[in-house]
Amino acid sequence: MSKPAVLIVVENLPVPVDRRVWQECCALRDAGYEVVVVCPKMRGCTLAEEKLDGIQIYRHWITGEEGTHPGYFREYSSAVLGQIRLAWKAWRRHRFKIVHICNPPDLQFIAAWPFKLFFGARIIFDVHDICPEMYAAKFPRRGLTYGTVRLAERLTYACADVALATNESVRQVAIERGKMPPEKVFIVRTSPKVAEGDYRIDPGLRKGRKYLVTYLGVMGSADGLEYLLQAAAHIVYELGRTDTQFLLMGTGPEYDNLVRLRDELKLQDHVDMPGRVTNDFLFTALKTMDLGVSCDPINSYNNHCTMNKVLEYMAFGKAQVMFDLKEGRASAGDAAFYVSENSAVKFAEAIVRALDDPAARERIGRIAADRLQNQLNWERSVEQLLLAYQTVLSSEKSTIFERKAAATFPK
Repeated sequence: MSKPAVLIVVENLPVPVDRRVWQECCALRDAGYEVVVVCPKMRGCTLAEEKLDGIQIYRHWITGEEGTHPGYFREYSSAVLGQIRLAWKAWRRHRFKIVHICNPPDLQFIAAWPFKLFFGARIIFDVHDICPEMYAAKFPRRGLTYGTVRLAERLTYACADVALATNESVRQVAIERGKMPPEKVFIVRTSPKVAEGDYRIDPGLRKGRKYLVTYLGVMGSADGLEYLLQAAAHIVYELGRTDTQFLLMGTGPEYDNLVRLRDELKLQDHVDMPGRVTNDFLFTALKTMDLGVSCDPINSYNNHCTMNKVLEYMAFGKAQVMFDLKEGRASAGDAAFYVSENSAVKFAEAIVRALDDPAARERIGRIAADRLQNQLNWERSVEQLLLAYQTVLSSEKSTIFERKAAATFPK
């Protein structure tokens, strides 16, 4: 029996750049679903429409990434309008039965809800981030906008038939605050699936220095890159260490500001910031590096997050330094060096201790690789993803709109 079409709506990143969403798309395709994606034009993905590896992608225009209230309003407004337009285009062509919405932000329900009301589509809410806590981390002053963010979260959960959580902390939020039945919340962890290839160490990335310390990820206001740059400055100018090269891969709304901060700290010769890189460059860098860093500061938002970069470092059997976050520790376990407070100096000291202890780094790297392969692998998450889809498809039809749709749009 053939499986139905599914529409996946994502705003934060385009497909296939969003690696979690792309892995979900491929897993669903391999399970027999027809997969259709609506996402923005950004990060080098500019084609309005393409079919990639059997997955149909529609992309809409969106304003540039900004870190201010007016900027977010422009970005999200343009995204919602694009999602609505392309969702209806996808409906006319594919007649999907499931809409899989991915936050942030918690606004995709606006595009999805009409298909539930009028055509009986099932809604899966894929919770990548807990948006109220994310907002509080970026804008400490709470007011009307924060209340709107909380309302959007409630409406998204009210729209959803099933929720996917990246970890146990997010699952508890879905159950307690989102009022989702526990049996309808599935943990689908974000776990890297490294493409096959002969990725070799590239000594050139070290720029003639002994060690390479690497960061991989988004560069936004909540990601703590200022701690890392200040830590690098402390290592170079306060501790007098000139044996370490830093490679910061990724981009985001704070990228230009972070480049300026790097230059103000006179770190141009010690810190490379190439922006968005190819998979080949990324995997070569992860193979080459001596130590990974995850500098997301300790706060209520980050404590709920499973950071992709943490798992990427583990996939390559590398030790890492991170601030001591609840879900960061749940992912890495004994496969990391932890910093107990938000301090650039202490972060710098932890980096130096790790670099000066190669035996510990090797031991931690082995723990990391084993933990990812045997406990946090993507195959386990695929099982939960497909179980969530089976659950949502087996739910009873409860609206008259489905019967009307069946009569109006017969197969």
